[in-house]
Amino acid sequence: MKMKITGILSVAVAASIMVSNVNAKTIKVQASSKSGDWAHKFMTEQYAPKLKAMTGGALDIKVLPTGAVVPYKESIDAVASGILNGDLNAISYFSGRDPAFAVIGDLIAGWDTPEQLQAYCMTGGGREMLQKIYDGTKATAGKIHVIGCSPYSKEALVSKNKITTVAGLKGVKIRSPEGLAAEVFRLVGAAPSALPFSEVYTSLEKGIVDAADASAYINNTNSGMHKIAKFPIYPGIHSMANLQFIMNKKLWNKMSKDHQTALEVWYIAAYTEMRRAADVEDREQVAKDKAGGKITVVDWAQEERDKFRKISVGAWENFAKKSPLAREALNSQLAFMKKMGML
Repeated sequence: MKMKITGILSVAVAASIMVSNVNAKTIKVQASSKSGDWAHKFMTEQYAPKLKAMTGGALDIKVLPTGAVVPYKESIDAVASGILNGDLNAISYFSGRDPAFAVIGDLIAGWDTPEQLQAYCMTGGGREMLQKIYDGTKATAGKIHVIGCSPYSKEALVSKNKITTVAGLKGVKIRSPEGLAAEVFRLVGAAPSALPFSEVYTSLEKGIVDAADASAYINNTNSGMHKIAKFPIYPGIHSMANLQFIMNKKLWNKMSKDHQTALEVWYIAAYTEMRRAADVEDREQVAKDKAGGKITVVDWAQEERDKFRKISVGAWENFAKKSPLAREALNSQLAFMKKMGML
């Protein structure tokens, strides 16, 4: 009799697990990375499955590549309307909505390490500032919940020509997202073009641009950019793209506290581990490229980095003047930097 009961219980448990998996809520999000990129593979292969495991099969997350559902600049509208459940995208892509997105999305040459920006975002007021920006933007007010924000790398700059100084950027056709990055490149005399990351390789190949504010060194390698642009600048001089995790607010409010907490913890863990992994991958790839001799890795002198940062600070202030939210976003970051002894 005991064996029969045990057998019935085993079947019941198995059935319960099957039902749980069938009824799992799939959260569909769109990312800024391309399919096949190191960052996209990290999220889809290593971290997406962890959410399902954390929630006993109740929640699943599908991380779609850039442009899979809507163009990259329209992803927040898709989240607000419910077409997408969420977004894992570069905040600076939405600079055209309010300059505040540019200021919090990528404070060019502002942060020294990804850890510093992640600390600001997750515990220093950055997440709350981004929520305030969304609530203060007409198209998204009351429709978006900010789970968090974080970079995972200080981006390298890919170039077809050897650029070792600020002056060397003059006249260079460079891919740059909208916002502060484009403003800084204009101030140093370069000619920035706003192109999505998915078009960087072909734009370099066709000569539309000669350099690109692209991504982490390992991402640029895996995308084949160093086959064309053989003079990457590493460590980067400029960009540390701040990526967001936002969700449709109605969907978020329907979730249990347990599931909300699971998503928050999952996101922090994912971007902390990705940040560390990207740093290791970057350093290993740089060492290989230096030893191989086919790629010239350029490291700017500190004097030139200081010049670039001074120009960037002027761009910060220019953008801060463009809207009250932009001013507040800059003040929020400067206050955290002072608190942490960075200024």
